Amino acid sequence: MGKLVIFSVAIAAFSVLLGERLLNMSKRYLAFREVGNQHLPNCVALKNIEHGSEDITILGNGLAFISSGLNYPGLPPSDEPGKIFLLDVKGPQLKPVELRISRNFDLESFNPHGISVFTDPSDDTVYLFVVNHPQFGSQIEIFKYVEEGASLVHLKTIKHELLHSVNDITAVGVESFFATNDHYFSNNLLKTLEILLLMPWTNVVYYSPNEVKVVSEGYHFANGINMSPDQRHIYVANIFNHSVEVLERKEDNTLTPVKSVPVGSLCDNIEVDSETGDLWLGCHINAKKLFLFDPKDPPGSEVIRIQNILSDQPVITQVYTDDGHVLMGSSVAAVYGEKLLIGTVFHKALCCDLK
Repeated sequence: MGKLVIFSVAIAAFSVLLGERLLNMSKRYLAFREVGNQHLPNCVALKNIEHGSEDITILGNGLAFISSGLNYPGLPPSDEPGKIFLLDVKGPQLKPVELRISRNFDLESFNPHGISVFTDPSDDTVYLFVVNHPQFGSQIEIFKYVEEGASLVHLKTIKHELLHSVNDITAVGVESFFATNDHYFSNNLLKTLEILLLMPWTNVVYYSPNEVKVVSEGYHFANGINMSPDQRHIYVANIFNHSVEVLERKEDNTLTPVKSVPVGSLCDNIEVDSETGDLWLGCHINAKKLFLFDPKDPPGSEVIRIQNILSDQPVITQVYTDDGHVLMGSSVAAVYGEKLLIGTVFHKALCCDLK
């Protein structure tokens, strides 16, 4: 009888623990969140983009780089090879052009994720940094953009044990950057367990040819990362904490926490308006719909804008929402003038008028 009682107590305790864990997962995943449609005027699907536009970044002259064709565990797979597109946001056609990539690069295994651009102030050379997952590994590719011929010249591949599960990147030099790791473990089975447990173990890494170090940690799946126009602050999307973390960048490139800004959504990539300093976030309304994809009940899309993020009272505005029947799984939002580009993990991309 004693053993039976102990066994029953153990089963009850396990059930309580499992129930608590499932409840916590549901809250973190926003598994029951529904949002109505709030569309913008004159939204047009970008031509040639059918298999994702996971990250988008726009230069000051209106040229937008778009990463496409991401294959990522847990999301609908794509048979299309990874590509980088270029779009002139100022142009009338809104037709992205696939950039040619130099022959010294392995295109067959190209699996692009987060991207960032660095313009060398000494000669205006544009460098494109791309998070790449060949065979679901993790490495950074550095390309030089060549305007004549619309091409990318591959310069360097960066691998490091601290860059083991990179999601996004923000470049701060010709070969230096901050990057987010969205998992603590490298093993795929342990990665799955990590997602189920949702432990705050992920981090931000600083890389330069002379130094590589963890500069911030304790995130529930560190995702998008970007930098303020004055380069003094770094912003990180703490996706399953439903927040954006603001960090001060020190001279030695360590990061000091300043504040955590709740956004009430699962925000992915972060783009920063160079004119105003506003943050633009592509967000997921409900992670359960994203990971358990059902075309009859698709994952929706949301765009959030944060103004005056360094003030005591940041202004957080829901700019666009869709239930997934127009745009599925938004991952990035980038502005140029009165135009808003909205990208997705595995779907199309939109260009909308803000006014």
